[in-house]
Amino acid sequence: MLKQTILATIAVFIAWSALDFVIHGLLLADTYQATAHLWRPEEEMKMPLMSLVTFIFASGFVGIYSYFINAKSMATAIKYGIVFGLTTGVSMGFGSYSYMPIPLDLAITWFIGNLVEVSIAGAIIGLIIKPVNSNL
Repeated sequence: MLKQTILATIAVFIAWSALDFVIHGLLLADTYQATAHLWRPEEEMKMPLMSLVTFIFASGFVGIYSYFINAKSMATAIKYGIVFGLTTGVSMGFGSYSYMPIPLDLAITWFIGNLVEVSIAGAIIGLIIKPVNSNL
């Protein structure tokens, strides 16, 4: 189980990093430029810290599924990803919108992007983490 958990964590981290690049680096680039006054200049951004945060989040996401969910299957993993994505997406998108002067379309994109990313991560862990066979 530990090898599966480590492999799933690495796979989720890589997937989230790639999807973050597409969502934030490409799809939202114009929105971020239009709201540049809200963000650090690119040269001041803490990208190593963001990578660490992403890795810790991936570790927690995978760890919860791996160690606390007993009925492991692709369907369970996808449902887990969707529920986790809905809750974290609401927090990231609309929670941020409630106290930051960001455009509503940015909040909606953050919500949808988070939901998509975490749902995909659910499918990834469903592929990698299999139930422990008690007959062995």
